[in-house]
Amino acid sequence: MKLLVVESPAKAKTISKYLDGEYTVTSSVGHIRDLPKNNKAAIDIEGGFIPRYEISPGKEKVVKELQKLCGEADEVMLATDPDREGEAIAWHIAQVCDLGNPKSEIPNPKLKRIVFHEITKPAVQEAMGHPRDIDENLRRAQEARRILDRLVGYDLSGLIWKKLRYGLSAGRVQSPALRIIMEREREIRAFKPEDFWVITALTETQSKNNLPLICSVEPRNKKEVEHILSVSKGGAWKVKEIKETQMKRSARAPFTTSTLQQAASSQLGFAPSWTMRTAQRLYEAGHITYMRTDSTNISTTAQQQALSVIEKTYGADYAEAHFYKTKSKNAQEAHEAIRPTNASVKSAGATDEQKKLYGLIWRRFISSQMKDAQLLKTKITVSINDDEVPDFAANGSRTIFDGWLLADSTAKGENVELPKASKGEMLTLIEVKDEQKQTQPPSRYTEAGLIKELEKRGIGRPSTYASIMKTIADRGYVTKEGKTLFPTDTGEVVSDFLEKNFADYISDTFTAEMENKLDEIAGGTREYEKTLADFYTPFSKDVKSKEHIQKITDLGDAPKEFKCPKCDSTMIIKLGRGGKFMSCARFPDCDGARTIEGFELKPDEPIGVDSKTGENIYLLSGRFGPYVQLGQKTKENPKPRRASVPKTMDLAKITTTDALKFLSIPRELGVHPETGKTITASIGRFGPYIVHDKDFRSLKTDDVYTIELPRALEILAEEKKTRKRKTK
Repeated sequence: MKLLVVESPAKAKTISKYLDGEYTVTSSVGHIRDLPKNNKAAIDIEGGFIPRYEISPGKEKVVKELQKLCGEADEVMLATDPDREGEAIAWHIAQVCDLGNPKSEIPNPKLKRIVFHEITKPAVQEAMGHPRDIDENLRRAQEARRILDRLVGYDLSGLIWKKLRYGLSAGRVQSPALRIIMEREREIRAFKPEDFWVITALTETQSKNNLPLICSVEPRNKKEVEHILSVSKGGAWKVKEIKETQMKRSARAPFTTSTLQQAASSQLGFAPSWTMRTAQRLYEAGHITYMRTDSTNISTTAQQQALSVIEKTYGADYAEAHFYKTKSKNAQEAHEAIRPTNASVKSAGATDEQKKLYGLIWRRFISSQMKDAQLLKTKITVSINDDEVPDFAANGSRTIFDGWLLADSTAKGENVELPKASKGEMLTLIEVKDEQKQTQPPSRYTEAGLIKELEKRGIGRPSTYASIMKTIADRGYVTKEGKTLFPTDTGEVVSDFLEKNFADYISDTFTAEMENKLDEIAGGTREYEKTLADFYTPFSKDVKSKEHIQKITDLGDAPKEFKCPKCDSTMIIKLGRGGKFMSCARFPDCDGARTIEGFELKPDEPIGVDSKTGENIYLLSGRFGPYVQLGQKTKENPKPRRASVPKTMDLAKITTTDALKFLSIPRELGVHPETGKTITASIGRFGPYIVHDKDFRSLKTDDVYTIELPRALEILAEEKKTRKRKTK
């Protein structure tokens, strides 16, 4: 019997179609072993950072079946993913199935390791013809990363539990990401806006066509503005210069993991973790190449296939082969960029989300092998009274040849055609006006922007970006409003603590250098044990040296104007599960509490009235943050309806409409046409969701307050993503 083992049931199903019954194909359903959870003893530090693995909870039956099949097989092919995680899974399977002794130099003759970067019949058959041994360097690099993360997370998190609050955490990569978010937040807080004026004019050419213009300077004081306006209104407007420049826009490289996550976030509204799960399904179904890569290379065969599709679809004038240089010097997770396995297939996927993501990948790949777009940029410069005041100008552009933009229309800009004019031509002023504005602070990061920044600084690797985004959100360190990431009070306190006490270990330099060292272990040029020892020896000493730090519970005195509403004592700022909150200095004898959003809550004064029930609506605060409440708590009504207020909401601006919106959760959307049971939308511990007959589905891109029954039915009809079936 011949056995082929992959890590995913979906992948096993696809591959089995290509083997004509020659192999029994099974899966490990992801990792089968791991370090014991929350147990530092899982690593023998003194013995050389030796991990003590155990069977992952719930995988006992899987392991038993693998052991049985491997024992019966004459040949075992391990075909897990072509990256470090895949290599590690293959190694663990070999260990639990007694297929290889790590201390033996003699490999098991029936054990073979194969890799492929796309699940197509030619790729699988090619890989099976070139088996190899398990790559110990790749496997050790994965193990080193896992142990590093455990040591850092265990030691730092343990200290944070003692000094801040139980349940918080820190991590080797998540903490630098949080620091970057907080650095931007401090820039925003320190930013001082300045007034400036934008001066625009509407003129008419001699051919009676309107020509809108804008002043080339943005004055910072009103006196200068008035001077420009005064001269402009009575001055002679003359075309000073007309400049036409032909430019080209080159196609972008095919997707890497990070650029795919960024594009899916900005264009489709997908969270990075959702993008990776969707891409995983497309890969397992054989539609795209492996989705964890930082390489922009494509094979010659794939390139020729793309050029052929372009010629047939758009014409030979659009096809042009391009080669892209991979930016990362350590790109070795896979050999190709993310691309369709068959370029002639324009649409693929089992769900709407899969089809959207596949379309994004297809357009990016096809457009990467098309000619540059040719644009004509036009600038008309106008002087007033022969340069008595700054020039005014108009900018336009038009596409001469669309090139790759024909395939990727999302990248197109609007053509702005300017009217015909000639140098020296006099213009007629119709109107000139000014608009006062203020300079704006730097923008907060979106998930796409943060991933781009992490990649730029060398923090993390393709396989880690999605988990970084998810971790800082799950820990309550950031909240997401639309696409923007806002740090929470808890996130700020944790980041401040780490920056003050462990700045070196969450710096860009340290984190990026450690990633490079892991890459060197994977390449066989660095020793595993020495790398871990060089890091952990000084790190553990630094952590122990901070044991004397006083526990941070009192975060400072509240502003003097805040007094306890019950006993008139001073309010103290403390750290709770929901972030910073105010507590009476006499707590627990007095339980008065308010938020510190700079807005004084008045528990006895309603902010509005519900027109349906006639009950008052109150804005209150508890340990977990501000909330709205319908009616007052009485013996007859011990549990009035309540709803949390989003952390980014300005409490001073909450209206009755806002409050009723928050209180509308949970919402009954209607009944399922097949079961007759109610479908409900609500918000829970893990975010917004819909539920039908105990079938819970997270809402990734839909608004819990506006989703309707038809959309809910679409989501419920999709294949359910269960946590137990994760392969990574």
